[in-house]
Amino acid sequence: MEDDGRQSAVGSQQSAVSSQQYHNEFGIWKWEFGIKKELSHVDESGKARMVDVGHKKDQLRIALAQGFIRLNPETLRLIRENQVRKGDVLTVAQVAGIQAGKKTSDLIPLCHPLPITKIDVQTVLAENGVTVTAEARCIGQTGVEMEALTAVSVALLTIYDMCKAVDKEMQIGEIRLIEKSKTDLQGIDNS
Repeated sequence: MEDDGRQSAVGSQQSAVSSQQYHNEFGIWKWEFGIKKELSHVDESGKARMVDVGHKKDQLRIALAQGFIRLNPETLRLIRENQVRKGDVLTVAQVAGIQAGKKTSDLIPLCHPLPITKIDVQTVLAENGVTVTAEARCIGQTGVEMEALTAVSVALLTIYDMCKAVDKEMQIGEIRLIEKSKTDLQGIDNS
């Protein structure tokens, strides 16, 4: 990868901001890269640490993530007709994504264990692959974007695993956070 002028977060004491545009078949995204002097997951000596969220109030947290796996037409046909030898690819991927989202703090070392209230994983067959979307919800003191991203990632890896015998050209990509929100609990209808 070429040096685009961005500074590494490790060891950098200065603030650096640059932008870069990424093009793909879904459009253009503009990313702003900002490095703060103090990163939340790094202590004064540069060592990794878990952020203390104990002072934050409980809120409804929602995150939506999405990813895509590109497949050959024959693989798509096998999935559509439920003819993959390992079984129902989309259902197994959905369940795997849900399980992974619930286990995120066991997989990502600095993630907080969260009281997940919902993880929904949806798979949609497209013309050239499968789109996976995951929504994660909790009532807690920190966001659930890592749970949504983990659910999508593992669902896509499950599709890869189940189809690897018939498709040697699969490509997983475009995993991204679509949106995240937090809402104060007062005013939420709990019925």
